[in-house]
Amino acid sequence: MLHRRRFLTAATRSIALGGAALLVASGAQAQPSYTVPLAQLQSMVDPKFPRSVPVQGLFNLTVQTPHLRLLPEVNRLGAAMALDVAGPALRRSYPGSLDVEFALRYEASDRTLRAHQIQLGRMEFPGLRPAVNELLNAYGPQLAEQSLREVTLHQLRPQDTAVFYGLGLQPGLITVTAKGLTVAFVSKAP
Repeated sequence: MLHRRRFLTAATRSIALGGAALLVASGAQAQPSYTVPLAQLQSMVDPKFPRSVPVQGLFNLTVQTPHLRLLPEVNRLGAAMALDVAGPALRRSYPGSLDVEFALRYEASDRTLRAHQIQLGRMEFPGLRPAVNELLNAYGPQLAEQSLREVTLHQLRPQDTAVFYGLGLQPGLITVTAKGLTVAFVSKAP
């Protein structure tokens, strides 16, 4: 009877340890991550606008607060912005709109997620003559880059990253999902 009890106790421990090892092994394959919802991204961008961008001394372009949207199918964010263009080359201010898409990158120096690889979708000024519209669209990619370059969309707080850093992990791949941005944590390079 004593021998049988020892056998059952040892067997139970083996099963428990095996189960724990299995959980650890399966957990090791799961990549830890941090998610940032769209509303939080928008609240970080709002205070950075409006922005004024001068164009060759001819006019100034004022970019209003972008309205962000998630584009998970291309792993990017989109932004629609109202614009105003005015200056010596124009007699009055003209409203317009700009649509862009961009990727994201992580900046380790200040733990921020930033816009980069900006692509112009369309820039329209319905009240302007076609020739002036064409001129503005020729500058479009440069204007989009100047108005959004390295805009900070989110900053991870030290407490957000402390546990991951303590485990030898650092932010890696940033994925755009239907719920927001997911930042995966990966092993630090040696």
